[in-house]
Amino acid sequence: MIHYWYRRILIMIVLFTSIVGGSYYLIEEKRVSMRQEVSADTSEDKMVIPGGMPVGIYLETNGVMVLGTEEITGVDGMKHNPAEHLVKSGDYIVAVNGQKIETKTQLIEEVKELKKEEVVLTVKRNESKIDIKFQPVKYKEDEYKLGIWVRDNTQGLGTVTYLNADSEFGALGHGIHDIDTNELLDISDGTLYLTSIKDIQKGVSGAPGGIEGIIVYNNYNVLGTIKENTEEGIFGKLDRIDALFSKQEPVETAEKEEIKRGPAVIRCAVEGSVKEYEIEILDVDMHTDEVNKGIIIKITDEKLLKRTGGIIQGMSGSPILQDGRLVGAVTHVFVNDPAKGYGIFIENMLEH
Repeated sequence: MIHYWYRRILIMIVLFTSIVGGSYYLIEEKRVSMRQEVSADTSEDKMVIPGGMPVGIYLETNGVMVLGTEEITGVDGMKHNPAEHLVKSGDYIVAVNGQKIETKTQLIEEVKELKKEEVVLTVKRNESKIDIKFQPVKYKEDEYKLGIWVRDNTQGLGTVTYLNADSEFGALGHGIHDIDTNELLDISDGTLYLTSIKDIQKGVSGAPGGIEGIIVYNNYNVLGTIKENTEEGIFGKLDRIDALFSKQEPVETAEKEEIKRGPAVIRCAVEGSVKEYEIEILDVDMHTDEVNKGIIIKITDEKLLKRTGGIIQGMSGSPILQDGRLVGAVTHVFVNDPAKGYGIFIENMLEH
């Protein structure tokens, strides 16, 4: 009897091993086959999910950005401009008397603590750090001012261009510059938020229109993080893919040499949901000096022209597709002809 049950158990083990092993072999064979199909057809790194959805953008600068200097009336009744010709517009204050500074609030607190008639600011200028020593203005008893206008964050609205297989996104197609200095913002980090379109200001010749959105800056509306702000756009990681991409159908990307003049489409959500609108690619400049002005486009879709007048602020980053492939993103509008504008090659955005 014992010998009989031993044989039955042995047979069951052999059968179980054969089934599991066979299943594992079939799964691995299928995976290898899929990899071969992908390799034979198109590279995975050339496949992305196109966007077209508006998002809220919040950026924090890497240090406190200098906008300019101002005169201050001191306790002596005289006007002083202590930082004039010392700090420059576009500098980033990163320390006060050796204490690290990341926000405007921290800077204000450090200035409140000044007890002597000399201060040393460490500023980042281009790629170098320099120490600047000067005398702040005493404007009340034991209270000083530096006479410097600063900013430590910025926010706005733009359009997501694509999402890759690693949940990394690209948006805007151009960098975010400070409105006062026109300098590309050097950021420490940033956050991507859900937004909804409240109103559309139609563009006319000489006055570009814009998208007015509602952005609630709380944790519930956070979509992901922004890691880079470059001339080619903003880039980061998307955490809540389903909240932004209701459809996740990847398309192939095209190199700039494959783009041709003629019909194409852009994707945007100016009517509340992402739709495709007809455009024409007028020119492709392979050797442009400005990285985000390699494509010239014209809006031809009558519905979009009626709704927006053409390209408006907030549409930056709208994907441009031709023959089913992602070729670029909308970046700028022609001020005197809002139906026309520029785009960036998608290959330039994918380098990040």
